[in-house]
Amino acid sequence: MSNGTKRRKFRPLRVARPGAPGVPAAPGAAAPRRRGIYILPNAFTTASLFCGFYSIVQAMNGRFEFAAIATFAAAVLDSLDGRVARMTNTQSAFGEQYDSLSDMVSFGAAPALIVYEWALRGLGKWGWLAAFIYCAGAALRLARFNTNIGVVDKRYFQGMPSPAAAAMVVGLVWIVTDLRETKWVSSSPADFAWLAWVFTVYAGLTMVSNAPFYSFKDINLRKSVPFIAVLGIMLMFVLVSTDPPLVLFSLFVLYGLSGYAVWAWRWKTGRASPWREKELAEQQAAAAAAGARQPSPGGEER
Repeated sequence: MSNGTKRRKFRPLRVARPGAPGVPAAPGAAAPRRRGIYILPNAFTTASLFCGFYSIVQAMNGRFEFAAIATFAAAVLDSLDGRVARMTNTQSAFGEQYDSLSDMVSFGAAPALIVYEWALRGLGKWGWLAAFIYCAGAALRLARFNTNIGVVDKRYFQGMPSPAAAAMVVGLVWIVTDLRETKWVSSSPADFAWLAWVFTVYAGLTMVSNAPFYSFKDINLRKSVPFIAVLGIMLMFVLVSTDPPLVLFSLFVLYGLSGYAVWAWRWKTGRASPWREKELAEQQAAAAAAGARQPSPGGEER
C-alpha cells in the first residue's frame, strides 16, 4: 500500500434470521408463537387462592366458621383445576407452578394460621411450633409431589395430600365452633388446645410420610356409569347437607387414617408400596429387554 492510503476493513457478512425483529418471515413459514397462559384452569386456581387468603382474613377477625368454609371451598376448587386442564387439554408448566404456590397458601399457611388463632395461641411456644410443623410439612409435601410426577403410581398419593390435611385440621375448628353455637358444647376453644395440637402435628407429619393415600385420579368422568352410581352421589349430597361440619370432618378423619391402614395391610401381606411396585416393574422390564438383546450361543441375537 502507498503512503497516505488507509487500509479498508471488511466486516463479515451476517445472514439475518427469518422472523427476527425487523426481518420479514420467510414465505409460507408459520408466524412465531406467542407465549401465554390458559384462562380456564388458572381461573379455578385463582379462585382457590382467593378462598385461602379469605380464610386467613376471617380467622384474624375471629370468624372461624367462615374461615373453615372458605378452606373447604378452596379444596373443591383445587380438585377441579387439574381435571379441567386435562379435559380441555390446557395443561402448562405455568399452571403446575401456579397451582403449587396456591396450594401452599390455601392448604399450608392458611390452616396453620387458622388453628393457631383459634386454639394454639394459648399454648405459647408449643402452639406456634405445632403450626410450623404443619406449614413446613405442607411445603415439603408439595415439593416432593412436584419432583415425583411421573415416578409414583398415580392411583395413590405418597403421604396425605395437603387439601385433605387442611380439611382435617380446619374441620375440627368448624365442628367445635358449630357445636358451641348450637349449645351442644359449652367449652371454649382453649379447652380443645391440646386436641388441636395433636391434629395439627399429625396432619403435618402425615403429609411427609410414605403412607399411600388413594388419589381418586383413576376415576374417569367421561365414562358412563350404572344408575346406582348416580343414586349414590345423590345420597352423598343428602348426607353432607344434613350436618356439613360433622359429616365432612368425619370423612376426612377417616381418610387421614386410611393411608396407614393401607400401609399396614400391604406390610402384612408382604406387598411393596405402590410407587415401589412401579419401580420394580420398570426394573424387570428393563432387565427383560436387556436379556432379549444378548447374543445367543450361535452368534445371533435372541
